[in-house]
Amino acid sequence: MLIYGPLSPGQVSFFLGIVPVCAAWLYSVYLEYKKNSASSKVGSHSDMINLVELGNEAVKEDDRAVLFEGGDLQSKSPRIRSSSLTSQITSFFLMDETFLHENRLTLRAISEFGVLLTYFYLSDRTNLFGESKKSYNRDLFLFLYLLLIIVSAITSFKIHHDDKSALISGKSIMYLNRHQTEEWKGWMQVLFLMYHYFAATEIYNAIRVFIAAYVWMTGFGNFSYYYIRKDFSIERFTQMMWRLNFLVFFSCVVLNNSYMFYYICPMHTLFTLMVYGALGIFNKYNNNGTVIAIKFIACFLVVILIWEVPGVFEAVWSPFTFFLGYADPDYHSNFFLGYADPDPDYHSKPKQSLLHEWKFRSGLDRYIWIIGMLYAYYHPTVERWMEKLEETEVKRRISIKAAVVIMSLAMGYLWYEYIYKLPKIMYNKYHPYTSWIPITVYISLRNVTQYFRSHTLTLFAWLGKITLETYISQIHIWLRSGVPDGQPKKLLCLISDYPLMNFMLTTAIYVAVSHRLFELTNTLKSTFVPLKDDKRLGYNIVAALLVSGLLYVLSSVFLRIPQMLV
Repeated sequence: MLIYGPLSPGQVSFFLGIVPVCAAWLYSVYLEYKKNSASSKVGSHSDMINLVELGNEAVKEDDRAVLFEGGDLQSKSPRIRSSSLTSQITSFFLMDETFLHENRLTLRAISEFGVLLTYFYLSDRTNLFGESKKSYNRDLFLFLYLLLIIVSAITSFKIHHDDKSALISGKSIMYLNRHQTEEWKGWMQVLFLMYHYFAATEIYNAIRVFIAAYVWMTGFGNFSYYYIRKDFSIERFTQMMWRLNFLVFFSCVVLNNSYMFYYICPMHTLFTLMVYGALGIFNKYNNNGTVIAIKFIACFLVVILIWEVPGVFEAVWSPFTFFLGYADPDYHSNFFLGYADPDPDYHSKPKQSLLHEWKFRSGLDRYIWIIGMLYAYYHPTVERWMEKLEETEVKRRISIKAAVVIMSLAMGYLWYEYIYKLPKIMYNKYHPYTSWIPITVYISLRNVTQYFRSHTLTLFAWLGKITLETYISQIHIWLRSGVPDGQPKKLLCLISDYPLMNFMLTTAIYVAVSHRLFELTNTLKSTFVPLKDDKRLGYNIVAALLVSGLLYVLSSVFLRIPQMLV
């Protein structure tokens, strides 16, 4: 097996850490088997069932909070015996049987997570599996997507009526509800992924709109949560950051990639922090309309200052170049996928700043998160208007809804004709100021009737819950980059000479792995980021820093040994 490129200290650290955890889990399984055999007990639940139940407990969702992440951050932590940090680390290294038995499920989750990331590495950075070229056929692309819609409509068309009395009375219910937004994320994500797999560059502008919609949901969901729940606790904040960055952090370590390589994650982290800051500052006055208006204006002014005034962006972000910087090892690969502006004279020009990618990505959607916050703030008002509309006489109700549909279609048509059809480079210039138009049109049409609002395709909603995992996983176990920070120009090939069979197999594995990573992320979140326990959270952070530092030092020493022997 050929490994592409030398190992980094981070990669060696990961494998040094995951091997003893896997060994500890296997030993705990043996201890459990030995215990059950001795006691002759039959019918006990398996680790898998318990782990799934633990994960399910960790991912109960709020209706509108944290729409992008696809999981509620208020999950309960599993019961863990309170003990000192030193005693826990000592018990682990000494393979204390009581400790291993009590933490068997956590060890299993960590081991499984490590095995899946090892699969990432083997698929993307070795020649263990083959690779194939991308090819685009519009007929096949549309066929596959429409087939998925048909299958979803036949098998997963579902009505949601949380409030049965409202459903019977005919009042407006479930406007922009969780089921609907997850479905929205799901069908967009499928097109986003197919765009990468088939190199469907002709829908580049549509992909820009989809990413803007994700950022809109970040503003909408987080504003709804903080404005209603008023929960600005450190535990909630830490769980939010865990959900957004846990998988991407370890992907960066294992694949030796830059944080900006997975640009969706830093983007959503930034806009989540900005929503948190906007509502967290003087949060006791958030019920005051004047204060909220000032906060909205301040958000716009901050964005204008940073992204519109020349030189300010570089001054603000240059201290963070060490983790927001990005340099594509093969710049021209971006042209093929639509990741950057094509320039045939690139090699004759000075190299771009390491912050160019961050400025380009964050700048495209710099306003839409504020629009999402505005929609969230006026959501109750719009819902009341819709309830009153449903109570009016039929003729008037139909007339108003017809007017809404006509205006929405007209606005959408004008946007399509004069903005969407522009060439990619020109479109990108207009996108920050116009992306709210197709989003508003979609929301208006999707919620124009009670029937539309209360019905969803649950298959897409299911996919919408794992958008973060499918986004990160696609690069390594569905596509292939082969080098650190390299754009995925190739496809992972498990069945040679049969591209559709290979597509079916790799997609099945890829979706299954993504869903499992979603469950494991939430399971480990509930374990290591407990609610209402600042002391334990502090212990866990200190332990993570100590263990990571120790592993990094050991890995650096091991990597230097071959050089010393030469």
